Amino acid sequence: MNLKELTIKQAHELLEKREVTSSELTRAHFDEIKKNDGDIHAFLSLAEEEAIESAKKVDARISKGEPIEMLAGIPVAIKDNILIRDIKATAASKILENYTAPYDATVIKKLKEEEAVFVGKTNMDEFAMGSSTENSAFGPTKNPAALDRVPGGSSGGSAAAVKAGFSVYALGSDTGGSIRQPAGFCGVVGFKPSYGAVSRHGLMAMASSLDQIGPITKCVDDAATVFEIIRGVDTLDSTSADREWQSYSDKPVDIEEIKFGVPREYFTHGLDPEIEKNIKSVISKLEKEGAQIEEISLPYSEWALAAYYIIMPAEVSANLARFDGIKYGRSKINKNEKLQNLLNIYLESRGEGFGAEARRRIMLGTYVLSAGYYDAYYAKAQKVRRLIKQDFTHAFKEVDAIITPTSPTTAFKFGEKTHDPLSMYLADIYTVSINLAGVPAISIPIKEVNGLPAGLQIIGNNFEDIKLLKIAKIVEDMSK
Repeated sequence: MNLKELTIKQAHELLEKREVTSSELTRAHFDEIKKNDGDIHAFLSLAEEEAIESAKKVDARISKGEPIEMLAGIPVAIKDNILIRDIKATAASKILENYTAPYDATVIKKLKEEEAVFVGKTNMDEFAMGSSTENSAFGPTKNPAALDRVPGGSSGGSAAAVKAGFSVYALGSDTGGSIRQPAGFCGVVGFKPSYGAVSRHGLMAMASSLDQIGPITKCVDDAATVFEIIRGVDTLDSTSADREWQSYSDKPVDIEEIKFGVPREYFTHGLDPEIEKNIKSVISKLEKEGAQIEEISLPYSEWALAAYYIIMPAEVSANLARFDGIKYGRSKINKNEKLQNLLNIYLESRGEGFGAEARRRIMLGTYVLSAGYYDAYYAKAQKVRRLIKQDFTHAFKEVDAIITPTSPTTAFKFGEKTHDPLSMYLADIYTVSINLAGVPAISIPIKEVNGLPAGLQIIGNNFEDIKLLKIAKIVEDMSK
């Protein structure tokens, strides 16, 4: 029995049947981390002692014949911008190198109530700014599927941890594709819920109107399991939605009742021909099984990347202003010398603490919000955002789900795009519009291209997350 390959459901059943203990399961994953994470670098910090203690508590409950929750005793990895009380939370930035979280994020509270076992905090692009995990201040993560390739970003460490068998599942955050793109590059499942479906309390804000926490798993069923536990309204997050949710275990969706939209704008120049061929093969299978396929248009998607890279840096510049070396972040204050002035403290602390990509986005955001440029850039980008949202609203009046590539290419090599930030930003071309619109989307693995994983993205209507997951399960089965 290979414990590192278990899904959540499989692990839960083995625990209930007492065929394996949580302690054995947890130690098996730590053994795998010790064996291989030196090459991959998925984790920034580990919590082995705490994890073993948590596992023993679950084992004690099982030995008494007590029922356990679905996630009880199962190892999970957490992206390092999500707070776990008394554990370091660096967001992969030098400015927070020694920061310890004083409280639990709401999603962490929910997982603790399930008695989940926290393995550690995963590597990421600094403050979630990047598409390759090369922007981490503590070194890049490698793709377990091909060590000379990036794992995607910014949740590259979480995707790598699941792919490598370091944890059964993981949590990431998605601002413009940061769950789905690394899931596609690593060959796992990545789900970005509707904006407001999952509380952001305790997630270090990058762009508050775009950020969303979601699961990275080995299959769609596991993504649904985690989502049903972490979703829900939260009084500590005013953007979280109070809604009645369906259950994933309710009646499945009939394939003959599903109408898929295929946007013509997503299948044009720039898309790897092999990825396109493999996606169209899946679409063909769906059609043969009775699904309806319709070509649709999302005309404003052409402007999504430009709008995103104005709105997102603007919010970054505001959210990262708090890391000033006074209340938050490492400080250049030398207590043995008389301070010259407060501005010097800010400049030196932030200049040393932030990496190049974080500084770039702060400057871009400050620029587009400045007098004389706000109307020319930021206000126009918000108008485009509204039009992009309208595109999806109109599309979902005609179709149930939209199929697109997750990324235009497979995982690229290290250093291939770092010299040209614009080429790196283009890696998000199929994902950013979903965050601008606030709708849910999931990436599932399809047939490999030249030995490298590739992803297919399915987009759902706002707050129809469960319907999307049920549809994704059908597509997953067709993709095998």
